Amino acid sequence: MTYLVLIRHGESEWNAKSLWTGWTDVELTEKGRGQARDTGSLLKDIKFDICFISKLKRAKSTWDEIRMQIHVEEIATIEDKALNERDYGDLTGKNKWKIKEEYGEEQFQKWRRSWDIRPPNGESLKDVFDRVIPYYKIKILPELRNGKNVIVVAHGNSLRALIKYLENIPDGEIAEVEIGFSEAYVYEFDREGKIVGKEVRTAGAEVA
Repeated sequence: MTYLVLIRHGESEWNAKSLWTGWTDVELTEKGRGQARDTGSLLKDIKFDICFISKLKRAKSTWDEIRMQIHVEEIATIEDKALNERDYGDLTGKNKWKIKEEYGEEQFQKWRRSWDIRPPNGESLKDVFDRVIPYYKIKILPELRNGKNVIVVAHGNSLRALIKYLENIPDGEIAEVEIGFSEAYVYEFDREGKIVGKEVRTAGAEVA
């Protein structure tokens, strides 16, 4: 059996201010670093062989904190923009709750959680799915089939897209999937690349 562990980054500087972040390359807060360390402490039973992370600093810093907790110094670490967060377009840098107040709950939720509705000049979750899943099939799945334990450190929406694929979640139900800061989804795979087990490990993860 092999493991695929998916981890959302810890709280970022813009998360703390309730700003739409997307592709903006902001760092973790100290709280976010602590969240990552807490998650790392829950993963000491798994020996990882390879890590895939996005190109954004908040994912890289989360992995740095986790790696110190699980005492891994040398491990293949592959960065790729295919795992980057969703591009929020014209919403980027704006306060989420002010947008909700201005446009109303229905439109707010469509932009925030829907499957195929794009914010102005941004990406929908479907757009993110269309870049994450080919990357998973080409780069990550072969490692699992080769018996490697894989950790992926990325973002709320790139991971929601991957979870949708892995668990075959219908389009209309993906809005219900929420991933907390530094929350770890631990999947167990057989040699054919099929999921045979799942658990969520959390140290009291928050969602934003």
